[in-house]
Amino acid sequence: MLMQPNFRKIIQISACVLIPLISVSCDRASTNKPKVSLDYSVNYPASNGGTLIDAMTGEPSGLIAMIAGESAASAIAGNIFNSLLKYDKNLELTGELAQSWEVSSDQRTVTFHLKPNLKWADNEALTSDDVLFTWQKVTDEKTRTPYGSDFKLVTKAETPDINTFRVTYAKPYAPALDTWAGLHILPKHLLKNQDINNTPFARNPVGSHYYKLDSWKNGQYLKLTRNDNATQGQAKISNLLSRIIPDKAAQFLELSADNIDSMALNPIQYARIFPARPELNKNIALYKELGNSYTYLGFNLKRKPFNDVRVRQAINYAINKQEIIDGVLLGLGEPVASPYKPGTRWSNPALKPYPYDPAKAKALLKAAGYEDHDGDGIVDKDGKPLSFEILTNQNKEREMTAVLIQRRLKDIGIEANIRVLEWASFLGRFIKPKEFDAVVLGWSLSLDPDQYNIWHSSQQSPGQFNFISYSNPHVDQLLEAGRLELDPDKRMKIYHEFSAILLEDSPVVYLSAGYGLSAIHKRVRGISNPAPPAGIAHNTYEWYIPQTYARSEISEQ
Repeated sequence: MLMQPNFRKIIQISACVLIPLISVSCDRASTNKPKVSLDYSVNYPASNGGTLIDAMTGEPSGLIAMIAGESAASAIAGNIFNSLLKYDKNLELTGELAQSWEVSSDQRTVTFHLKPNLKWADNEALTSDDVLFTWQKVTDEKTRTPYGSDFKLVTKAETPDINTFRVTYAKPYAPALDTWAGLHILPKHLLKNQDINNTPFARNPVGSHYYKLDSWKNGQYLKLTRNDNATQGQAKISNLLSRIIPDKAAQFLELSADNIDSMALNPIQYARIFPARPELNKNIALYKELGNSYTYLGFNLKRKPFNDVRVRQAINYAINKQEIIDGVLLGLGEPVASPYKPGTRWSNPALKPYPYDPAKAKALLKAAGYEDHDGDGIVDKDGKPLSFEILTNQNKEREMTAVLIQRRLKDIGIEANIRVLEWASFLGRFIKPKEFDAVVLGWSLSLDPDQYNIWHSSQQSPGQFNFISYSNPHVDQLLEAGRLELDPDKRMKIYHEFSAILLEDSPVVYLSAGYGLSAIHKRVRGISNPAPPAGIAHNTYEWYIPQTYARSEISEQ
């Protein structure tokens, strides 16, 4: 799927259902023509048209990203909505809706100047009133969003004219520009009288970006078509069709059959299946890049025994992270000891993951009062065995990870049961109401190091990101200080200290930072190779499909 690199979101999911190619009653590629072998080494000039079909593992809950807070929503919404700013291929901020901006000498006021004559897809004017309206919505106490805290630091927002938007902060706010690169601007004329938490607009949005929603069939696909009023000009590919195929094996079959053009591969597909299938390499190109995300085992800190740091640390020592990287990711991952991308300045080089040390784990459990008193192999305290449930969503890599964790915990006398859930149920019934013991999940993070939304003790309400209920006054102070520090070196020291405390507290067990592994059909051109710092998806609007290679046009029936 086409991912925007700058919006904070929950990593998405996969399941075990084979969804067939979209039926005749829907949009689909014609299969009447016999398949012919094409030479994809021929260079063709950039051209317009065609349809790119990708595969999504999870269906969006809605297309207002500030409400959904998940990658499935952001991936689609990022093609429909604009932000004031964006990151370029070198991860430098540049204008999107804004053609320029200024920061005051005291670093407290930012003035954005919009590009002139902007329009929504429905032909209504897009002005600074829409930006102000979006800010009012994201900061409204009634709006159930995990992103509000960033924008509540604005003490004054104003629109001097239809193309100017100005915000003032009480104090200099280091991530300010980054936050405006992550907020999708919404149309006031369509949403001003609606409850943004429960609006039909989330299923039928009107945006301003390269594409607009054409159709959405539950459980099957979302189709986007080019937006004639796109504020950034016209994308080259006419249609994006995102098919919802929860299982990676099913996606791979569709890729092999030329029924989809791109998918995110799992390590087995990348490292074993593709090398063994040379015919696939004739038609499909592979891309590998270390993403800005990590996988973790997280605890519900409101529940015993996870309120005891010794138990959390014991579990950390009991899990063999390299075993997970080698066995689940086939070595296509990196160990992590902080919630930052390895190799970046924000990742504290002095920190190392907890080593695999079952003896130390058992000693910590004993210190916490857990021993095997009845000889059944499970440690207990006050007659109660140490047993809990690990929840995860329908994602094969996470399921396999949970199994390895389960085995290692059994070695130290902890009984862990695994429960795998469909994403919507997992999120709505368990995560938001905090009805869980432990979870295997992942975070995909902003480019800015601020993680106030995830770790600050104030961010624990339903729908907010601190659903594990982590609370540490010192961490709160550091997160607050990090937002206000403008000196990059001083800011780095703040986040290094924050990471060290987090590692000691072990509210989560860092498992791995995996590589992004993509397969894209060679009919798709314009992809940067080698990938720039922002990744291959930085310029999807410039991707194109030469007419010679285009699949048969989709038709409505």
